[in-house]
Amino acid sequence: MIRLIPPRRASQCRARHRLALPLAAALLAWMPGPTGAQDAAAAGGIASLNMCTDQLLLDLVPRARIVGLSPYARDADRSWAAAKAEGLPLLSGGAEEIMVLRPSLVVGGRFGARATRAFLKARGVRVAEFDFARSIADVRGQLRAFGALTGTGDAAAERIAAIDSALERLRAVAAQRPLRVLPLARRGWVSGQETLMSDLLAQAGLVNAAGELGIGQGGFVALEAVIRLRPDAILIATDTVVPEDQGSALLEHPALTRLFPPERRIHLPERLTVCGGAMLAEAMDHLAREIGRLSPRRDAPRAD
Repeated sequence: MIRLIPPRRASQCRARHRLALPLAAALLAWMPGPTGAQDAAAAGGIASLNMCTDQLLLDLVPRARIVGLSPYARDADRSWAAAKAEGLPLLSGGAEEIMVLRPSLVVGGRFGARATRAFLKARGVRVAEFDFARSIADVRGQLRAFGALTGTGDAAAERIAAIDSALERLRAVAAQRPLRVLPLARRGWVSGQETLMSDLLAQAGLVNAAGELGIGQGGFVALEAVIRLRPDAILIATDTVVPEDQGSALLEHPALTRLFPPERRIHLPERLTVCGGAMLAEAMDHLAREIGRLSPRRDAPRAD
């Protein structure tokens, strides 16, 4: 599930960026060529421009090789590896400050920070770009690619093996409950068929009911559409069962609480599904526990 940056955070980021650029540019102009000691310190240094590549980096690569992370690396609500980011530098995303760091590799998302990536490539910096993971196969591929890029292939192989083992456990539980599940988020956002969430459900042997609504990557649906669809359960990407704001309050609408009481709601922490990586194994085990907690399948009560 992809979230837009809240306006307040976005403006803070731009403000930090405006402050960082003049300083970084000045440092870049002043800074002499690296000494032998600086070369040794910078050897293998990696910077990340994206929250998802942050997590791959933090999970697979020793901290000593990490020279900078994206501004959202410590967002505990959305980043599974937020705790590991404590104490590491956060970057504004500007190209100049990255040039000052002289990393041997910069990793980031294919759809973000395009100007920064183009600037770095034009100056000979090695940049690796990763797409959104839309399937478990994509996650495996990204782990292999990241392992090859960073010399951590063995660790990447271990993460893939853990994901495959967790998937087998999930399938065993889901086989007992062949459910139609609707991934439903704040303000009625539904994860469609072309998403990692949908592939996770499909690989487990469950059905993403959003397919019956003709939703591809995702979209907003009306409350009435959810009621008519009547999935066996709704899947909510959150840790909490208490609404935090007006957007999530929709999930406590009387019609939904009647159709989907707690025993027909699956809660899956957002930080386990926003990106692809080792956290997918934890997501699968969590989903298996949630499915086991659900009440036996039965006809949904009428909302009217």
